[in-house]
Amino acid sequence: MSRPFRVIDVGVRTGRFNIAFDQAMLELHQEGRIGDSLRFIHFEPVALVGRHQSLSAELDLAYCREHGIQTGRRITGGGAIYLDRGQLGWALVFGREAFGGASLGETARQLCEAAAAGLRTLGVDARFRPRNDIEVAGRKIGGTGGFYDGNSLLYQGTVLVDCDTEAMLGALRVPRVKTAKHGLDSPAQRVVTLRELCGERTPTIEQVQQALLGGFRRHLGVEFEQVEAGACELERAERLHEAQIGRDDFVAEIDGLPGDAEVSVGTHTGPGGTIVAYLRREGALGQRVGQVMITGDFFVAPPRLVFDLESQLRGVQIDAIGATVEAFFAAQAPGTLSVSAADFRQAFEAAVSAPGAAGQR
Repeated sequence: MSRPFRVIDVGVRTGRFNIAFDQAMLELHQEGRIGDSLRFIHFEPVALVGRHQSLSAELDLAYCREHGIQTGRRITGGGAIYLDRGQLGWALVFGREAFGGASLGETARQLCEAAAAGLRTLGVDARFRPRNDIEVAGRKIGGTGGFYDGNSLLYQGTVLVDCDTEAMLGALRVPRVKTAKHGLDSPAQRVVTLRELCGERTPTIEQVQQALLGGFRRHLGVEFEQVEAGACELERAERLHEAQIGRDDFVAEIDGLPGDAEVSVGTHTGPGGTIVAYLRREGALGQRVGQVMITGDFFVAPPRLVFDLESQLRGVQIDAIGATVEAFFAAQAPGTLSVSAADFRQAFEAAVSAPGAAGQR
């Protein structure tokens, strides 16, 4: 590495502000105003949905309001998560060439393996589990996700140092299928914290940060320099928070099509995650796509690709949906991390063949 990565930390913030700061770093890196960077992130209690998830399908909004848990929408894909001061977040923003111009999937593997190696120095047997988890003995101690936007990559992760399990279970609507596939009876069994593993030897947040830096340094050849966040980053984050990311309408931007008899729902689950396709037909014989919405816990790069696909599908003939999806992806050549055109096509084919009434996830 010719230049060290900056390391910054702006302290405990709300979830929505932290997301705005991530977006600010990505934009400023694209503009050449900041260099490759790592930020450590600390949260007030928040339940976050992935960029393409339906808000009320993933979160118990009444529980969140009653217990003072903020809700937010990430700019990355993936599933819903609960975060508080007992967890440590990290975010890397860097150029595509930093690790040899590898694909997003390969870069994700490198980063996760480096992070896991760092955690192993704390005395836990952390390992990378594709597609984006870090686990100890099959239980999740950290999740990750990210995307390329132009030549810049934003990649984020979390480490469960401690966790308010009751709040997590109350805030998140975890589908039974997600725990059943791991042979577990409840979502709490799927995760593990450093406190549960280490007891009185639980490392401090600072020790976890140093362990991660050591893992990245040894396994990726990255050098680091601790600096203060720039005024341009704080100002951009505040502006993004006020204009979009901190607003309730952005958080509720995806919240399910009306559940009436004209909406059909198709679900496809593969190794890369679950895609849910909502479809309302139009025209005298219902042979044309009216409204369409795609949700799920998948990752695509860039995230706006899904919204472009929705726009592309509106107005096409029902029997042309599959071909339209394939042609769209062929033209876009997206850098997908977890799903493909075939996965989207299967979700829509399931919606086309489903009964007209909207189903439950």
